[in-house]
Amino acid sequence: MASQEPLNPETAVTIGRITAAHGIRGEVKVEPLTDFPRRFQPGSILWLDGAPHDVERGRPQGRSVILKLSGVDSRTQAEALAGKDLLAAEATPIEGEGIYYLHDIVGLRVEDAAGQTLGRLAEVLSTGSNDVYVVRGDRGELLLPALDDVVREVDVARGRIVVDVPEGIEFAKPAPPRKKRPSGREKQEAGGQGGGARS
Repeated sequence: MASQEPLNPETAVTIGRITAAHGIRGEVKVEPLTDFPRRFQPGSILWLDGAPHDVERGRPQGRSVILKLSGVDSRTQAEALAGKDLLAAEATPIEGEGIYYLHDIVGLRVEDAAGQTLGRLAEVLSTGSNDVYVVRGDRGELLLPALDDVVREVDVARGRIVVDVPEGIEFAKPAPPRKKRPSGREKQEAGGQGGGARS
């Protein structure tokens, strides 16, 4: 039975996004946003619109997952959930030197190799080929590809990221802020110097 404890937005992480209804019995098609498939195993508790739901059954379908959530019992109910995020109460612990979640590094100070502060990591964009680090500071916004030859060091303990800015990349006027979702994401763990390792 789903937990009755309220969801803590400080620890919650987005682990999937419902893309469509599937069949006529309340199943939904989900785009996974986690590196941990066990999140979708029967008996797991996922949160939807602030309410907990048990995973009654689940199975992979290509790059998606088909889930039956408690309380969603018809196609009409499932169709109304398209576009909504599924959350877990907290991130799965990960271990290993140089391994971290993206929400661990957003907000870190970004420096060049000479120690000059360029700004702070404001967000990480997924482009398909590689992630892009959005650095914002007094001089504007800098978009850096999250590649090993650009992101030289990620030091969460010291609160900094060291980068080599590629030739031709310059500061620009920041884009309007994007609407933020209420939780971190459990996808796109970065690992090792240079980060950017995708799930």
